[in-house]
Amino acid sequence: MSHQERDHCIRCGTCCLKGGPVLHHEDKRLLRDGHIGYQNLVTIRKGERAYDPFTDTVKPVAQELIKVRGAGKEWSCCFYDPQHSACTIYEHRFFECRLLNCWDPAPLVDAAGKNTITRADIINAHDPILEVIAMHEQVCPYDEVEELLAGLSREEEKAEVKARLNDLVRKDLAIREYALSELGLRGEFELFIFGRPLFKVLGAITSAGALLPR
Repeated sequence: MSHQERDHCIRCGTCCLKGGPVLHHEDKRLLRDGHIGYQNLVTIRKGERAYDPFTDTVKPVAQELIKVRGAGKEWSCCFYDPQHSACTIYEHRFFECRLLNCWDPAPLVDAAGKNTITRADIINAHDPILEVIAMHEQVCPYDEVEELLAGLSREEEKAEVKARLNDLVRKDLAIREYALSELGLRGEFELFIFGRPLFKVLGAITSAGALLPR
């Protein structure tokens, strides 16, 4: 049944399978009240290539976003139960999920990208990890990554570009290891604190496949 022919959810799961929602300021209470944990979140850094469910494309994001993690290696929301076609936290679902009506996407489309939260909005202002996050953003900026990726198409620059991308991959991993081993960051929080490892993001881009650690 097409969405034009109905006005209610038929629990097909399509929206949940296309990816977890982006968090807005309205969702901070869910963290505060313990309904979700930081281990369920992933940061999409400004300029990082990510899937856009509205256009069904992968492209750089214009601003830092906090999203609900996928299930395993899939896009599907980690709170979706495929066996029962149901949300496991339905009573405490996210702002975007409450707006989503597939037969009338206008409210969700209108809210997309507005009043969203960043890591700084939900991490204690005195937490030393904020300094490490700032260093990570400075040392491994995605705007440089995008410029380098563009250079891969120019044969005369390819070797230099790959060397620099490899350097960024090493620095990204080194900062993560420092936070884990020296600051005691728990591994389950890594994707929220630093986002996806750079080598994994690059690994999804065919022209940069040779950069993956062997």
